[in-house]
Amino acid sequence: MKRLAVGPMTTPEYHEWWIRRINDNTPKLNQENNQSIEESLRVVPSELEIIRQNFERRNADLEKKIEQMEEENMNLRLDIDVQKLETEKLRKEKNMDEEELGSLKTDYKKLRLSMRADGLGKTSEQWREEIREEKDKADR
Repeated sequence: MKRLAVGPMTTPEYHEWWIRRINDNTPKLNQENNQSIEESLRVVPSELEIIRQNFERRNADLEKKIEQMEEENMNLRLDIDVQKLETEKLRKEKNMDEEELGSLKTDYKKLRLSMRADGLGKTSEQWREEIREEKDKADR
């Protein structure tokens, strides 16, 4: 019986190519890193995608701030309108009070003139003096 010795079926050039190849699109299990196939095939976002996501997040934050500022602006405008109405009301009341005060001053002056004409506008000292004079006349 004859025996046939069989060696490897690959050539040394093929073996070197196999070792140096970069990507054969087949994931190999790494003994050091026990990731699942799903994890190893997970798409890693590019730098541009990360920048875009950050931009969108910042843009959304700024839109919220703009909405808050617009709402605050509207509230401030309403406060201004209320203050203007209150100010106008107080001005009208002040004008009415000033007119009433002017009317009271006029009435007071008329009353004082009337009292002087009737002799009723005398002070207590003037009344005492007049009473003394009357007593002096009566005593003579």
